[in-house]
Amino acid sequence: MLVNGVHLLPDLSGAVYWPARRLLAVADLHLEKGSALARRGVLLPPYDTRATLDRLGGLLRRHAPRTVVCLGDSFHDAGGPGRMVEAEAEELRRMVAAREWIWIAGNHDPAPAGDLGGEWAPELAVDGLVFRHAPLPDAAPGEVAGHLHPKATVGVGGQRVSRPCFVTDGRRLVLPAFGAYAGGLDVLDPAWRPLFPRRAFDVVMLGGDRLHTLPRGRLLAG
Repeated sequence: MLVNGVHLLPDLSGAVYWPARRLLAVADLHLEKGSALARRGVLLPPYDTRATLDRLGGLLRRHAPRTVVCLGDSFHDAGGPGRMVEAEAEELRRMVAAREWIWIAGNHDPAPAGDLGGEWAPELAVDGLVFRHAPLPDAAPGEVAGHLHPKATVGVGGQRVSRPCFVTDGRRLVLPAFGAYAGGLDVLDPAWRPLFPRRAFDVVMLGGDRLHTLPRGRLLAG
């Protein structure tokens, strides 16, 4: 896909890879969401961080990026780093130490992520692209963001199928959430209109074994 003239490769995991810069971006890991919900009495299997780190590790081995950019909400709340199982925290530290790693501030985690290493920034501008957490309606072309957890719905064999997706109009790109317990906001929801006022965009849906590129006109309301 092209975003402001920059060639990016969407990955089946929900990450995006920039081959020319060897840069990998992921959005909304929401690590330790399970433990955050448990503190409020919502009991879910406490394995979301393990599952997310396993997927992230596989992604790093597959692409061998020089730089990783996490687009905010990497942790579900400020206490997330402190609640990590030590073995998982150490595994994440090794991932971070092996390459340039940039944590973008999110609304769930506006401050640096404890002692995990890497750099922290409110946003990052690189060669025509700006990486930030929440997309801005008046952003200049080249925005790459997360925050909204996009998903799309299509009809398949008489049934409705909803899947996480990338959404882009060539000016901006919004990534799906990477975290195991992250939900989604359908791209036909009115909340998207300020970002795509001309109502012309494509989605790249995450399928079971491949990506599916679809125009807006093929989508069903979620």
